[in-house]
Amino acid sequence: MLVVGLTGGIGMGKSSAAARFRHHGVPVFDADAYVHQLYERAAVPAIEQAFPGTTRDGHVDRTLLARDVAGRPESLKALEAIVHPLVVEAEIDFLCRQEAEGEPLAVLEIPLLFETGAEKRVDVTVTVSAPETVQETRVLARPAMSAQKFEALRARQLSDAARRGRADHVLESGSTLENLHGQLDALIESLRLQDGTVMERLRRSPA
Repeated sequence: MLVVGLTGGIGMGKSSAAARFRHHGVPVFDADAYVHQLYERAAVPAIEQAFPGTTRDGHVDRTLLARDVAGRPESLKALEAIVHPLVVEAEIDFLCRQEAEGEPLAVLEIPLLFETGAEKRVDVTVTVSAPETVQETRVLARPAMSAQKFEALRARQLSDAARRGRADHVLESGSTLENLHGQLDALIESLRLQDGTVMERLRRSPA
């Protein structure tokens, strides 16, 4: 089975790309969505212990947690040390299930793929890219988004140029959705013909 790592900066169209993979029947693991699940269940006790007062009624209050780690790199590292191993474990479980079901291709959708070293856990990397003006317009149109929050989020991520330079494939999402779909349709067809090697390595050493 070929394991694809899908990434892209905020507002670049990563979710649209993931949806197109799913449209073609390719299973996709959404790391961000899984983190949100952890904030509702498994990670709550550890986060409350590390960041007292950031949970409410058995789940993590993301606003309170964001305030607690804002501008504190050591706190962000502590949070990542709690969440990251749980996400990696879930990703590997997901991949093993897909392989057992005979899937030729599976996708890990990871926003901070390169930033967290997750490219070591995939065979092929794909990034979604758009011009900075398009990215800004998309993100600032989101509810409760501000220019300050956008810049803080973007500061945590690699630059688009750096991500493009490291990815095996770059999808341009700055024009129409149909154009993005066309690029993805061709890419998925070619990926289905490739064999992967990362699954054997993950079974030996998942980190």
